[in-house]
Amino acid sequence: MGLGRALLCIFLPPLAVLDKGCGTILLVALLTLAGWVPGVIGALVVCGRPERR
Repeated sequence: MGLGRALLCIFLPPLAVLDKGCGTILLVALLTLAGWVPGVIGALVVCGRPERR
């Protein structure tokens, strides 16, 4: 994960996981609606994981 993606995770969590799939976007959006900090943590966790192949 690069610096740009990390900053995007902090400031706009649902936008940062846009390329990860519909379920992930929904999960991070719900976490962000529940509170900004859970959304940021969720986005950082999702973006920090290596991609499955």
